[in-house]
Amino acid sequence: MIRYLLLLIVTSIIGISIGSIDIPLDIVLRILIAKIIPWLDTSDITETQQIIIWSIRVPRVLVAALVGASLAIAGVQMQGLFQNPLASPGIVGTSSGGALGAVIALASGLASYSMFYIPIFASGGALLALFTVYMLATKNGNTPVATLLLAGIALNALIAAMTSLIITVVWVEHDIAREIVFWLMGGLDNRTWSHVWITLPGILTGIILAMVYTRELDILLIGQETAYSLGVEVERVQRIILLSTALLTGTAVAVSGVVGFVGLIIPHIVRLFVGPKHRYLIPLSAIIGAIFLIIVDLLARTINSPTEIRLGILTAVFGAPFFLYLLRKHSQL
Repeated sequence: MIRYLLLLIVTSIIGISIGSIDIPLDIVLRILIAKIIPWLDTSDITETQQIIIWSIRVPRVLVAALVGASLAIAGVQMQGLFQNPLASPGIVGTSSGGALGAVIALASGLASYSMFYIPIFASGGALLALFTVYMLATKNGNTPVATLLLAGIALNALIAAMTSLIITVVWVEHDIAREIVFWLMGGLDNRTWSHVWITLPGILTGIILAMVYTRELDILLIGQETAYSLGVEVERVQRIILLSTALLTGTAVAVSGVVGFVGLIIPHIVRLFVGPKHRYLIPLSAIIGAIFLIIVDLLARTINSPTEIRLGILTAVFGAPFFLYLLRKHSQL
């Protein structure tokens, strides 16, 4: 685990160092170290360089890491809860539900009064969408792949229609409509320390809940009847895992927009290294998810610099082929 944490630190420093304005690595490191050791001499570093690193790039990389970690953990929990390798926040409608909640906050003008309305509405939308899919797809404790996908497709279509309706209604307000459209494509441009502090409580709460119930998730993989026989309060555990997943997804969507496939790709990759035990799978998925999204965000802002490619587009480029591979592999079992 230590080596993966070191890899995360190195990836974060690379993400902070590279940008449209070239700042030498030694200056970047000195600015970062000066925040830990205040008496370090940084008089030769310009104020512009300090602002670019500490006020622009550092919070953006931190938000990318938090979003990547939260979506990866949400994917692990959903795959464990549904006992289904194809479950993920984007595919079963959780991300789009969170997006709809955030769009309502933006379109209604509530987001202009307080930044907290977006994560609150997004978490509520994610929880409602996840609960709906869970109720539709699960029967007698089982969640068939076909039913899960059909429920997710139907819900995503309904949510997309509702989102389009809202955009149509507010289209006369060009600034709001443009903000919503760009936000729906996912992106981390203009993220500040305020976004870090907004995401931190919800994501930390979701991570803590996920780690507390790792044993119960392991048991649920065996089957609900076995879980009951071992004394697990299945319904209560399911509700808490749903709450954790909604918190993680909703809070992530609130600051990044719709970023798909992270919760699908990362858990499968991490299982190759640590196996199915959630006490190892969840923390390592969080680290790898953070690394993955930092790298993808770095590509988004450098491939076509100074114009940024929307983050959700790139994650779909990586994730869609992987999903098709998993779908074909699962259909052949």
